[in-house]
Amino acid sequence: MRSRLLFATFLLAFCAICALTQITPVKAAASEDPKPEYRTSDRCVACHNGLKTSSGEDISIGFQWRASIMANSSRDPYWQGSVRRETLDHPELTKDVEDECSTCHMSITHLVARDAGRKSEVFAHLPLTDKHNASSDAADGVTCSVCHQVEAAGLGTPATFNGNVKVLFPKDKNNRPEYGPFAPDAGHQTVMRSSTAGFVPQQAPQIRDAALCGSCHTLYTNARGKGGQVVGIFPEQMPYLEWLHSDYRTGKTCQACHMPEVTEVVPVTALYGPGRVGVRRHEFVGSNFVMEAMLNDHRTELGVQALPEELHAAANRTRNFLQTQAARVTIPSIQATARGLAIDVHVENLTGHKLPTAYPSRRAWLHVVVTDNNGEILFESGALNPDGSIVGNENDADPSRFSPHYTEITKPNQVEIYEPILKDADGKITTGLLAALDYAKDNRLLPAGFDKATATHDIAVVGTAAEDPNFTDKGSVIRYVIDTSKAQGPLRVKVELWYQPIG
Repeated sequence: MRSRLLFATFLLAFCAICALTQITPVKAAASEDPKPEYRTSDRCVACHNGLKTSSGEDISIGFQWRASIMANSSRDPYWQGSVRRETLDHPELTKDVEDECSTCHMSITHLVARDAGRKSEVFAHLPLTDKHNASSDAADGVTCSVCHQVEAAGLGTPATFNGNVKVLFPKDKNNRPEYGPFAPDAGHQTVMRSSTAGFVPQQAPQIRDAALCGSCHTLYTNARGKGGQVVGIFPEQMPYLEWLHSDYRTGKTCQACHMPEVTEVVPVTALYGPGRVGVRRHEFVGSNFVMEAMLNDHRTELGVQALPEELHAAANRTRNFLQTQAARVTIPSIQATARGLAIDVHVENLTGHKLPTAYPSRRAWLHVVVTDNNGEILFESGALNPDGSIVGNENDADPSRFSPHYTEITKPNQVEIYEPILKDADGKITTGLLAALDYAKDNRLLPAGFDKATATHDIAVVGTAAEDPNFTDKGSVIRYVIDTSKAQGPLRVKVELWYQPIG
């Protein structure tokens, strides 16, 4: 009797939470043949918030998620603009483009359309502030019930790449599995089934598996020629395969870096229950600090739900992540020459994939400055112009050209840029994803254990870096030979690795 009364108290507490958050448990719609269903994040936030560490740090799953790029994937204006650009370049493929690009950015609308045997749309839901077109399904981006319903079958294989995940067709509409890392008790299962209209939490190992992330983060694009015909397959984004070809595959999963672990026992729900060991923050920290700032600056136009302070904190986490965990820059040697200095600069990738990786708009480069005893600049490579272009970068000056991978730099207008450069079927440089067939250059920094000699075509080093003995999984070494014969010493050398999410 006591246990039943205690559980009744927990249920009353839960109902109070629901009332405060304007969530009312509802019954699932009757169906003769239940199909997969997806709940938006408002169904999850009520119980998975109000979580703090012993020091008072807020680790609320719902609040951290809603400030992430995952939660805002459909609000991302750069993505929206990229989709529009492809439909303008290939108007005959508009439906295919929207369907393909919604897979990982408007996950619920894509999966619902897929299960119904039709193509999903993007612009029918935009802008997300339009009460006539926008839907909560579209606005939620990569929402909780998508990742937490993915079945283990096929994960890590080509069958599930491009976001082609498997979600269970349930036999019973009131018992839809929702996978998590911990084994829930019967009380939590009952409460969640009631609050989400049929979803039941279950422990499943795939939620901790890098292959789960690899589904959307391994993206192949059909390269299109004139008239929209397929002329090949382009490996557009390969962080998962890069990770598999590194030492990290046996050491750190994607979740280990991008969902940092809480290093103490904490609960995963505010309702009741024991603390858990190994809870992971739902920050999904990455590299796109520019987008986090844009979402904050244009929150009204984009229909952003995260609070300004949450997005500000997310952008700060991203910057700190990049500055402390992404790379290491050292100067292993400085030698005197007949006319000046020979400086070796070593850049080491500390991540488990190429740096930068994924969407091919990203680039990192070396900024090297030598000054005299008065602080006057004697030499500078990699400076920024006011418009964000890089001084000396051929691709910024002329979109049909690009700067090579250097082994030695002797002039200020030479700059070492770690980047992907795309080319089309005719060998011309392009930024169009559907036009791209291959890479003209790919000297992105390699993770530890990455053997460029055995890397497959899809993750290969392309260009002169492929033959550079000083470009390996141990890092990249560039020599700067600088004329300082007319300078008054002592001289000062400053080296930084700079980065742009959008070149």
